[in-house]
Parts: sequence; structure tokens; C-alpha cells
Amino acid sequence: MDYPILSFLTFLPIFGALLVMLVKDGDEETENRNARMLALWISGITFLLSLVMLSNFDSAVGMQFIEDHPWMSNFGIRYTMGVDGISVLFVLLTTLLTPICVLVSWESITKNVRAFMACFLVLEGAIIGVFCSLDFVLFYIFWEAMLVPMFLIIGIWGGENRVYASLKFFLYTFVGSVLMLIGMMYLYFANGGSFDILTMQTLNLSDTSQYWLFLAFFAAFAVKVPMWPFHTWLPDAHVQAPTAGSVILAGVLLKMGAYGFLRFSLPMFPEAVDLFRPAMYALSAIAIVYGALVAFAQTDIKKMIAYSSVSHMGFVTLGIFAATPESIQGALMQMLNHGIVSAALFMLIGVIYDRMHTREMDRFGGLVNSMPVYAAVFMVFTMASVALPGTNSFVGEFLILAGSYPVAQGATVIAASGVVLGAVYMLWLYRRMVFGEMGSDEIKNQKDMTERERLMFVPLIVLVFYLGLMPNRTLDILEAPAHKLSQVTTLEPVASLTLGPPLYTDTHSDHKGVDAHGGH
Repeated sequence: MDYPILSFLTFLPIFGALLVMLVKDGDEETENRNARMLALWISGITFLLSLVMLSNFDSAVGMQFIEDHPWMSNFGIRYTMGVDGISVLFVLLTTLLTPICVLVSWESITKNVRAFMACFLVLEGAIIGVFCSLDFVLFYIFWEAMLVPMFLIIGIWGGENRVYASLKFFLYTFVGSVLMLIGMMYLYFANGGSFDILTMQTLNLSDTSQYWLFLAFFAAFAVKVPMWPFHTWLPDAHVQAPTAGSVILAGVLLKMGAYGFLRFSLPMFPEAVDLFRPAMYALSAIAIVYGALVAFAQTDIKKMIAYSSVSHMGFVTLGIFAATPESIQGALMQMLNHGIVSAALFMLIGVIYDRMHTREMDRFGGLVNSMPVYAAVFMVFTMASVALPGTNSFVGEFLILAGSYPVAQGATVIAASGVVLGAVYMLWLYRRMVFGEMGSDEIKNQKDMTERERLMFVPLIVLVFYLGLMPNRTLDILEAPAHKLSQVTTLEPVASLTLGPPLYTDTHSDHKGVDAHGGH
């Protein structure tokens, strides 16, 4: 492909944000409508461009659509972008969820509409930049730039405690990022004065350097996932954020931490990954069970789904650090699946909140009588959340458990119990809201979903069944990078986390000789 499609994908939304802010009309209602329409068109065009990119993507090739231009040559900084099987699907997920977020906010956001839409477009551009950057400075700029629009979305358009939640989100993420910056500078000098990420993956770092660098990067990525016990900012941010903010936060932003582990930690610090694998197994297992148990104890529906994200992302980190081809493939698949399902669940909460202005579970019940379409859509995503065979989440969770069990039997067994717990609280929530006794007379008079609301769920429902019933195309894209990443660690079973004799050994003599795409 001759034209710089990744630059178009990154900067079209940012340029579009400027156009949205320039929308002027004497009538506020007309101005708001024009801002919404312009944001929808820009995000829609960006999504179509991402489909063009995917149609030209070759799963048999490594890094593709590479753009490499001098930028600040005196400091070894270049404008370098590219995507591989790890990042291409998350660019697509970002471009899909952004126009959906615009639709979600169509009627619920009525103040400072231009600024709200502009924030979302800037956020989209920054997230795409994170997934596409192959220069560390460029990556770090987008990584930090993403904080600002998200901080504003929560802080201006959020709930009663929005300022507290937005500051907590910002500080947690920023502190971790500062430690990553220190590690970045160390790698810069170790890499001969270059910030090129692909050549950094070939560095022959000492074991001690790897251990400290792993911890520095872990601080940034673990907060973003978020892993237990660095998760405490997430429930506050979700509860206070507007619905669209929760959609993009759960759908894409949480994936950036897991992406960081895959892009940086595994290929750059293989010895440290081996050393810290037992701790990563333990944190992942705790997150899965803890997140599920705390979710079951919630009375606020939005907080319940927020804690469920902690649990589901625990599966992702377990799969990443188990580092078998199947577990990494499953982790990548589950990142994509969680982005679809959690986004839809937050949208469903937003639909009912717009009508009743409450998220307290006790206020709901018997929704199937007044909102049958809503109940049907809710059922689809409830089944997807509990990983029912035939839905997208089943594929990801099955691969994670199957790939992790040979190297981490104990952690995998605990994770499997999390599947059961997840089914318990989600089915309990659905029964209570949809089939339970009427929580209030107000429910009897509620109107079912509008055409706009139905439209925004259609692509997500299609993906639930497409990825669940026909996952081969997606798994083909993920296969090559998963196999390459699995080769950077020893894959020796950890005795303290196994229940029997080793089932899987694949010891490699050279842990540091990885190629530019993360393999040997």
C-alpha cells in the first residue's frame, strides 16, 4: 500500500476534532446537532479506512504498512509507524467503538457538545497512535496524550464525584508512566542513541537490567490493565464517567496495558519475565477470583461490570505470562472479546440509566415486560460475558485455559473457578433485572430501545457470533505473533503453581536473540 494509511488513521480524528470545535451557529441546538453529525462522519470514515487496512493485511507477514521518516535526528527520534498481528485488530476495535460512542452520547450529552465530541476524536487518534508507533518517543507522546481527553471526559461530563475519579485515574496512570519513561531512557542509551522499538527488542541486556526494567514497565502497564492490586482507580472512573467514557475505557484503554506487556515486556525482558512469572500467575489468579467476588457484592450495576473487567483482564494477563502459543493467542483474542462485550454491557447500562436515572439494582425488575428488545440484547451479551460456547468469549477463555494449564496448573484451576463465578453473578444480574419482580412502577411505563439505540448494538452482536462461530480468520492473524512471542521465555513449569509433574517443557538456549518482530 503506497499511501500512509496509519498516519491517516491517527491524525484524521485529531484534525476532525479541530473541525468540530470550529462548528459555529447562532442556534445552540443546531450547533450541537452539526457537531454530532461531523464527529459521526469523521469517526465513520476513520472506521472505513481501518477496514481498508485490514483487507490489505497479510497475516503471514510481520510488521506492515511501515512509515519511517526523520523527525528529530540529532536525538535518534524518528516518525516510525507500523502494525502487525498484535496491533492491527486493536486499531480496528478503536475505530469501531468511536462512532458507536458518538451514537451513545447523541442525546445524553447536552452541555459543551462540541468539546465532548472533540475530546473523543482526539482520544481515538491518540489510542491509534499508541498501537501503531514503532518509535518509543512517538509511543510515549501518544500514551500520555491519551490521558488528557479521558481526564476531561470524566472530569467535565461525569457524575457527582467526577473530579475525584478523574484525578485518581490521571495520577495512577501518570505515576506509572514516569517510571516507564526512566526505563525508556535507559533503553535509549543501551540501543546506541536510538528509540527504535524493533531494534530494542534485539538488545542483549544483562539479567539485572532486565529485572529493573521489567518492574519499571510493569508499573505503567499493570495500572492500565488494571491488575490487582493496582485496580482501585477503575471502579471510580467507570461509575463517574459518562456512558461513552465507560465504553471506550473498558473497550480499548484497558487493552493498552496488556498490549504493552506483549510489545515490550515479553520480547525485551525475557529473563525477567521468567523470574516474575510466578508473581504474575498469582496476581492474575487473585484478580480473576477477587474481581468476580467483589462484582457479585455490588448493588450498583455499573460498578459490578467494572469489577468484572478486573476479573476478565486477569485471564488476559495469565495467558500473556503463561507464554505458550495457545495462551498468547487466547489472551489476544480475549482482549478483543472483552472490548466488545464490556463495551456493550456499559451501553446497556447507559440505555436504562437514561430512562430511570439510577443504577441501583433494587430499582429494576421485570424489564422483559416493558422492554423485550432490550431484554433480548442484554441476554446476548450476558451469554457472551459468561463465555457460552458459540459466543466470542468462549474461544478466548478456552485457549487461555488450555494454553496455560501445562505451565501453570494451579493458577489455571483457580482461573477456571473464575469462569464459574462469572457465570453466577452475570446470570444473577440478568435474572434480577429482566425476570425479577418489578422494582418500581416506573418500569411499567418505560419505552423499549429506539432505532438509534438498536443500531449501535448491531455491529457488536454480529461480532459476538462471528468471532464465536468463525474465529479462524482472526486466529490466523494472531497466530504468527503469538508463536514468536512464546519463544522468548523458557516455558518451564513453576513448581509452586503446579498440581502435578511438568506437562510442558520447551527450554530455549538463547532467550535474547529475538528478531525485529519479537521472535528468534
